[in-house]
Amino acid sequence: MIASISGRVAATGPDSAVIEVGGVGLLVSCTSGTLAGLRLGEQARLATSLVVREDSLTLFGFADEDERGVFELVQTVTGIGPRLAQAMLAVHAPDQLRRAVMTDDLVALMKVPGVGRKGAQRIVLELKDRLGPPRGTSAHAATGTPAAAAVGGEWQNQVYAALLGLGWNQRDADEAISVVGAQVAAGESGEVPDTGALLKAALRSLSRA
Repeated sequence: MIASISGRVAATGPDSAVIEVGGVGLLVSCTSGTLAGLRLGEQARLATSLVVREDSLTLFGFADEDERGVFELVQTVTGIGPRLAQAMLAVHAPDQLRRAVMTDDLVALMKVPGVGRKGAQRIVLELKDRLGPPRGTSAHAATGTPAAAAVGGEWQNQVYAALLGLGWNQRDADEAISVVGAQVAAGESGEVPDTGALLKAALRSLSRA
């Protein structure tokens, strides 16, 4: 298993990044929140999980080990594969997911594209005694990731849901959040604007696409 990678960020896309490690560019599938913490040309470290299939090897990257651990644990739920597990982390930060499972919040779990009521019930049933309570800490702060990325799960969830409600598809919403996340992380104050302003910025980025 490839537990982590460190190297220069050679490229970023809507749902992936290329990290140069020892002269080799590794394609890593990431959520928009993780991508928002990466800077083109700068050094980065990602916790990783390698998913092996008969016809493919896919490396998934995460901002910290907690996200990776949740990603791998979620896949033990019946019917959930790596892509859906990643989608869950794109919508919910690890502690938000723990809170939703702990409180039987099916509505929150159903915000994840591809998760219906039965799927949400199965997630709660199979993870309730395994995922644990919210930890209340942010590994982003310890690793030096910008403050905007650390709280990204909160505003991203709201903006993502709003974009889907306005008729944009999942890919467009992910791209817009990635763009806005990079803008927020580059801000001098380190403060995240209100959700309304972030939604407007996301819509502007989509109108220019």
